[in-house]
Amino acid sequence: MIEPAKPVIWIIDSQHWPRANLRAELIERGFEAVGYINPAHALAAFRYPLIKKPHLIVLELCDLILVRHELEAMVRIGVPIILLGGVTELNQKLIRDFQWAAILQRPFTIGAVADAVEKLIRG
Repeated sequence: MIEPAKPVIWIIDSQHWPRANLRAELIERGFEAVGYINPAHALAAFRYPLIKKPHLIVLELCDLILVRHELEAMVRIGVPIILLGGVTELNQKLIRDFQWAAILQRPFTIGAVADAVEKLIRG
C-alpha cells in the first residue's frame, strides 16, 4: 500500500537546536519537515526540481538579516508563512509590509508552533 504524501514544511531558523526540535515535533505529527539556516538557502533549494516544494514555511526572525527581495521571493512561492519573533523583530517596517498566515510572538513553545502549522495545513 502506498502512503499518501506528507505535507512538506520548511523551517527557516539560524539556530540549530530550535530548528531541530521543531523539525522533530513536526515529523512526529506526520509532516515532512526540512530545515534551512536562512531564506537564501531555502530559496536556492526551491530552484532545484527534485526538491519537494513546501506546503507551508515557518520563518524565525531571531538573528536573521532581513532582505526585502528574499521576503518577496518567499511570498511569491504562494504558501502560508508563519512568522516567529520577538517584539522588536516583529515591529520592523519591512515585516509589516507583508501579509503573514500567522504570527507567533515570543515567548512561545515548540508545541504552539506545531499547533499553528497543523491548523493552517489541516484546518
